[in-house]
Amino acid sequence: MPLSTINSKGQILIPAKIRRKFKISAGTKINIEEKDDELILRPITSEYLDKIAGILKTKGKLLKALLEEHARDREKENSL
Repeated sequence: MPLSTINSKGQILIPAKIRRKFKISAGTKINIEEKDDELILRPITSEYLDKIAGILKTKGKLLKALLEEHARDREKENSL
């Protein structure tokens, strides 16, 4: 099991092998969920959004908005 350390800014380094497996790159948003005494980290990727599509019965409107926001975030990153 890979270990990581929290730095003084509260940041955590995710090992490269795990980043590749879950398609996490710079700027990827992470959903942090508390469950009992555990933290669950879920990267918000297009695969994750496809997986949860339809659970809120928004007829795709929420998914579309999330994908558009994701695309805007990527554009901002690329312009820096």
